[in-house]
Amino acid sequence: MVSKVRSLGLGGIKGYEVSVECYLSSGLPSFDIVGLADVAVKEARERVRAAIKNCGIDYPVSRITINLAPADKKKAGTLYDLPVLLSILIASGAMEKVPVDTAFFGELSLTGELRAASGALPMALSAERFGVRELFVPADNAAEAAYATGVTVYPVAHVDELLEHLMGMERIEPVKACKPTLHYEHVLDFSEVKGQEKVKRALEVAAAGGHNILLTGTPGAGKSMLAKRLTTILPDLSRDEMLETTEIHSVAGLTSRNNPIMSVRPFRSPHHSVSPAAMAGGTSNPKPGEISLAHNGVLFLDEMPEFPRNVLEALRQPIEDGQVTISRAAQSVTYPCRFMLVCAMNPCKCGWYGHPSGKCTCSLMSIMRYHEKLSGPLLDRVDIYIETQSLEFETLRSRTAAESSAEIRSRVNKARMIQLKRFEGRNERCNAHIGHKQTQEYCFLSQECANLMQNAFNKLSMTARSYDRVLRVARTIADLEGAENIKPVHLAEAIQYRQIAFKA
Repeated sequence: MVSKVRSLGLGGIKGYEVSVECYLSSGLPSFDIVGLADVAVKEARERVRAAIKNCGIDYPVSRITINLAPADKKKAGTLYDLPVLLSILIASGAMEKVPVDTAFFGELSLTGELRAASGALPMALSAERFGVRELFVPADNAAEAAYATGVTVYPVAHVDELLEHLMGMERIEPVKACKPTLHYEHVLDFSEVKGQEKVKRALEVAAAGGHNILLTGTPGAGKSMLAKRLTTILPDLSRDEMLETTEIHSVAGLTSRNNPIMSVRPFRSPHHSVSPAAMAGGTSNPKPGEISLAHNGVLFLDEMPEFPRNVLEALRQPIEDGQVTISRAAQSVTYPCRFMLVCAMNPCKCGWYGHPSGKCTCSLMSIMRYHEKLSGPLLDRVDIYIETQSLEFETLRSRTAAESSAEIRSRVNKARMIQLKRFEGRNERCNAHIGHKQTQEYCFLSQECANLMQNAFNKLSMTARSYDRVLRVARTIADLEGAENIKPVHLAEAIQYRQIAFKA
């Protein structure tokens, strides 16, 4: 007898349908899995055999052949354990066929308990497209999968309770998605930052428009402290952005029962020893890298010149395209990576170049070599350059309360709402993401602004890319003020942010 059970697979962050077919035939007892399955999938035969016996069900003594269709797509992971078990039970006559509009996935323990699988949300979102109406998933994945609309999600803790449900004995109650709640780390707030008003203004502009920013300054000036607080002033995630971000983290195995959805923009801060594959994504079975995990959030590179040159250069194309394609011999997958690049660096190797104390011991040649670690094309993709100044004693001992993150975030949210309304019906969500054509359309310059821009273009030796980026920053500054058109004061501030302060 041949049985068929529907399941799902993952290609990048997109789900596809997998049909698990089982054929029991006469001959010496054996258990074969075909259909381009990796080692983890083939090991399912041992988990399935033990789970069936430990649930008190007779294991069929025959030749078992499992086919995972389509056979030309690579199957990886442990999520096919549950549908394989069901297909064997149906083929052996131990249970009736399951409805055609149901699908199953999940990893089995040897006792029949179900363990969570990676990628629950993207598979659940894809299930509706394939005509699936009921989806049975491990209990630890249920809260995450429930955010998919159009599919009824059932949490399964053990094979026994699933069989009782399918046989009509005791029904499993479906899970409903909980409303996401915003949670910011209470220990991180801009109210704790002393001074640095210009830097906080630059970060507010960057957050409002999604612009890349580079912080420079001497050690202890507060570069890392300010960057780590950036997520507390970023605009709130929309539902679509939450789902996009969660899909990536789900595929990477970073979601859990207690944290089923990403409600706050991610902040990724890889160490400078990170490899190109870890940054962009890779391995033989491609997984999201740091740039994809930072999608809709922040990628923070502390001590930027200490990162290997090939790692930094790997960021250039993703910054422009908003996605990265990882190609391997067996498959090619594309992950989104629309992130804010936030970088911090010292002005020289010792860190004290330009400091009033004169403590810098670096030679001019050493400073130039330090700066040469950053290529011109990469720096050209940064929208805002800002220098953090060393604070005076009186500023540090001041007890005057600074503006809180909540107050700044309210202004950022208003500016972002203006942009969302402007780009309604388009793929762009903020000023930093628009192309050249949209820049010309939405960043119109009056004659006075055009004259100011021409002078800055010639004096700063701007490229076509940096010209567009200045206009987008100016558009964001105007949005923060609620201005319909870019004014000379907005453009002047944007031009000021293009002046690289750390050059020797």
